Amino acid sequence: MLPWVQLDSAPIPGESGELRLKQRGSEFSIMLGSNELMNSRLSGSEEALATLSRDKIAGRPRPNMLIGGLGMGFTLRAALSALPADASITVAELVPAVVQWARGPMSAVFQGCLDDPRVAIHQGDVGELIRQSRAKFDAILLDVDNGPDGLTRRSNDSLYDFAGLRSARDALRPGGVLAVWSSGPDAGFTRRLRDCGFAVEAVNTRANGKRGGARHVIWLAVK
Repeated sequence: MLPWVQLDSAPIPGESGELRLKQRGSEFSIMLGSNELMNSRLSGSEEALATLSRDKIAGRPRPNMLIGGLGMGFTLRAALSALPADASITVAELVPAVVQWARGPMSAVFQGCLDDPRVAIHQGDVGELIRQSRAKFDAILLDVDNGPDGLTRRSNDSLYDFAGLRSARDALRPGGVLAVWSSGPDAGFTRRLRDCGFAVEAVNTRANGKRGGARHVIWLAVK
């Protein structure tokens, strides 16, 4: 079996940890310590994050979507496939190196999706961008961590507390959807979403789509 080779590492702004990009043949992995955050072989639940969100806003003219976290681009690629030609997608990515990896060693994984004219990259904290926005987005998709319990960055918790969820609701247009990816269920988070005025649905997905894999959860919270 081919060994893993570390290609690069990058600090996480505001935190003591760092992300590591590793490669084994054509397979890529992004690690935080001993935790694998994402793998290029597993894309099913990230793609579902985009397609399930699209279903909630289908038929809207010029839909405007915010994706928190670039990752390996699976959510972005699925969104581009699902959304119309007049859509706008902003991808907020905190770690500059992740964008560099997308255009460099992982360019084959991204398949040029960052060059789509519908896409704009926002280099910075998605939470700050949400707080600055009012009735701007039809959909906000959050896949910036392991879920409502922050793993890569403690300040990510502020996206999922009451204040963060109210900010997300304010940033959505009427009928817009906040979609949140998680590695597992969280009944307390479901209650917080409802307490903030969202109509909530928790959808179980698999890491590798119809082929199975680990069980993940996507919350669809409609304003």
